[in-house]
Amino acid sequence: MRNNWKEYRLNEVGKIIGGGTPSSKIDEYWNGNISWITPKDLSGYQFRRIKKGGRSITELGLEKSSTRLLPKNTVLITSRAPIGYLAIADKEVCTNQGFKSIILNEGFHPEFIYYLIKNNIRHLEAASSGSTFKEISGSSLGKLIFNFPPYEEQKKIAHLLGTLDDKIELNRQTNQTLEAMAQALFQSWFVNFDPVIDNALQAGNTIPDALQQKAENRKAVIESGKYPKLPQHIQDQFPNSFVYSQTLEKWIPEGWEVGKIEDISKVVGGGTPSKKVSEYFTDDGIAWLTPKDLSGYNWRFISKGKLDITELGLKKSSAKLLPKNSILFSSRAPIGYIALAENEITTNQGFKSLIPNKSFYKEYLFQFLKDNILLIESVATGSTFKEVSGTALKGIDLILPTENILNSFDKITEDKRNQLLKLRKQTNSLKQTRNTLLPQLISGKLSVAELMLNVK
Repeated sequence: MRNNWKEYRLNEVGKIIGGGTPSSKIDEYWNGNISWITPKDLSGYQFRRIKKGGRSITELGLEKSSTRLLPKNTVLITSRAPIGYLAIADKEVCTNQGFKSIILNEGFHPEFIYYLIKNNIRHLEAASSGSTFKEISGSSLGKLIFNFPPYEEQKKIAHLLGTLDDKIELNRQTNQTLEAMAQALFQSWFVNFDPVIDNALQAGNTIPDALQQKAENRKAVIESGKYPKLPQHIQDQFPNSFVYSQTLEKWIPEGWEVGKIEDISKVVGGGTPSKKVSEYFTDDGIAWLTPKDLSGYNWRFISKGKLDITELGLKKSSAKLLPKNSILFSSRAPIGYIALAENEITTNQGFKSLIPNKSFYKEYLFQFLKDNILLIESVATGSTFKEVSGTALKGIDLILPTENILNSFDKITEDKRNQLLKLRKQTNSLKQTRNTLLPQLISGKLSVAELMLNVK
């Protein structure tokens, strides 16, 4: 420990406060203006600061429960199920009983404390107790001892690590924007049929009554002039009239067909090598995914999961080696996690993966699955938990536009896919840098000044 660093117990760093839950039976306690945070709100949460959760409570709910109003910059720490989800209150909030939060004393920087705890979750877990599930008490949390530099050094460390996380968070937001743009284009072309309606309006053709509202919406958009026009050679690929599909029981563009997922892709299940055989698993082998690997995962592309398997593990299980750009779709627990394989990959039996028959089917299938989770869930079966079988997924009906249109859709979205892949790789590099620096800076093995000197 450096000479100017000092040891403090966490109960010397700040006041440790638990939470509570107002009675769910009393409506007057809920849907107020006070943000109420639960561990579920931090599951998969990717940002350091939080302003609100999924629910809020009223002043009366606050008064009639054991929850406490916590000031801005309070460090929120989940104390059970699981231990160690973290966030910093970005305004006054309260929490349920699954938290032990620290209202910091003067001289302690909230983001430094955030990174300190993040780097020491194992110490919290070691201090926890319980038979059904582990929980750390406020008393046990408060007794944990850590080393702290002077406030100015805390501030510098927090700023450096925070700058890396700011860039990671910006990349995530850009990722969400690009994904939303791709999904919006899919819905415009293949759900709302905007280009077909535009052509029908231009040609003066009759539009079915069921599509009249969409036609009115398109008229308004066109008249406003605030819509991106398609290049004429692409616009001309779309028909200008509709026909009724008895299979789908709705109107679809003339000349488009109705098929099934199996008509344009191969549906492949997965498998799990025996966990009892150590030779089936390795740190550096064939990427193997479970649905848990996609829990909270917000990127389209994925290259590997927590575990790899060996060639022998692949051979001795029902797992299949999937080619790059396979669409990985979780078929149970839960249904609907989705990603694209960045490289050859395998999965466990919790996936039904789609290998497109042609490369330009990839984006259409990817967006179709994202847009039709409820439809897919409707064909799931099972009593313990719902699961979509390979047969059921293969048999789902979908509209099949012409290959020219699907090819154009793939090419238009290609730039966004390249941007998304570049963002993910950059983010992984930033995470690696942050994860390397975090333990060194937090422990005092490396100072910010020494790091800057080495950079120069």
